[in-house]
Amino acid sequence: MVEQKVLIASSDYAQLDDYIRENGFKTVFLVCDASLGFLKLNDYFNKVEDRLGIRLIKFTDFKPNPLYESVEKGVAIFNKEKCDAIFAVGGGSAMDVAKCIKLYSNMDHTKNYLVQEIVPNEVPLFAVPTTAGTGSEATRYAVIYFNGEKQSVADVSCIPSTVLMDASVLNTLPLYQKKATMLDAFCHAIESFWSVNSTEESMAYSKEAIELIMVKKEAYLANEEAGNAAMLRAANIAGKAINITQTTAGHAMCYKLTSLYGIAHGHAAALCLSKLWRYMLEKTNEMYEDIKTLGEGTVNTHMCMDSRGVEHVKNVFEHIAEAMGCNGAAEAVKVFNEFLDSLNFEDLKAKEEDYDVLCNSVNPVRLKNNPIGLDKAAIDLLYRQICKI
Repeated sequence: MVEQKVLIASSDYAQLDDYIRENGFKTVFLVCDASLGFLKLNDYFNKVEDRLGIRLIKFTDFKPNPLYESVEKGVAIFNKEKCDAIFAVGGGSAMDVAKCIKLYSNMDHTKNYLVQEIVPNEVPLFAVPTTAGTGSEATRYAVIYFNGEKQSVADVSCIPSTVLMDASVLNTLPLYQKKATMLDAFCHAIESFWSVNSTEESMAYSKEAIELIMVKKEAYLANEEAGNAAMLRAANIAGKAINITQTTAGHAMCYKLTSLYGIAHGHAAALCLSKLWRYMLEKTNEMYEDIKTLGEGTVNTHMCMDSRGVEHVKNVFEHIAEAMGCNGAAEAVKVFNEFLDSLNFEDLKAKEEDYDVLCNSVNPVRLKNNPIGLDKAAIDLLYRQICKI
């Protein structure tokens, strides 16, 4: 795969002009959500046609958790207008729609795109993330919904070839969303770090993202330009990490919390991570101490799902702590929980009957990436801690 090119926006977006001119684009398909109207970047797109002599086709006909039918409409317009590039400006939903339009643009429009084999194409995909959280601009994944069911689409060819980092896009983001999206990026970095699929490359990305977030989180929450720029970069780097490893139990457990309690995805992921992290560290330490006392091969380590063994998992927790600037894994868990508490989120309004719904919502496939095995009893226990049932 070609290395993704990252551009840093100047006040006049000269980099974007250069990109359009250098590639000779004539008709650009702009996939954007409602956030564009509140951004300085909107003025750029309002004037670019006259200034550069190009056509700009805007596509906004989609909602959060985008539908297959929206992508279908987008593909039809893209092909009808003979567009030669796709620009995605927005959060995760805009990115997902743009990725799918790229993937499906050269496929048979008389058949359902979801059942066809993806054949990579050369349509340029350019992305401008407007939140510092999902890192979707750095991953091969997209999510759309067909007949009410979530459909995961994945192919390396849908990763944007070029990304524009524009710190000004975060100036108008509501504080709750700033908090939640930052936590999403942090959870991506942490979960990727301890994933059973981790590699030296992915762990290096995780470490860099964690270090950036820890150093710049206050500046970001204060809406300072340096903090916003750093958080955009951290989210992108964390996205590169999960592009290699995928997420783990924290994300597997968080999705139902968003719909059940109406909270943001990153908020839900962080709540899950806070309890999961402590639980896994305790289980890892118990297994490690038993091995030291009784010897390798005499201890039941069936809870360790990473083929590299308990010691590897224990070391990963220590590496995470080091990236956070903490003196040991236990302190890292404490620091994360204290930081989460400092964000002053409201407690979940949970009911006793909720726990069964939550437990049954967990995707077992995502649990396979987790370094410590979780059975239904463990998941039930964690949800009761998360929701304070």
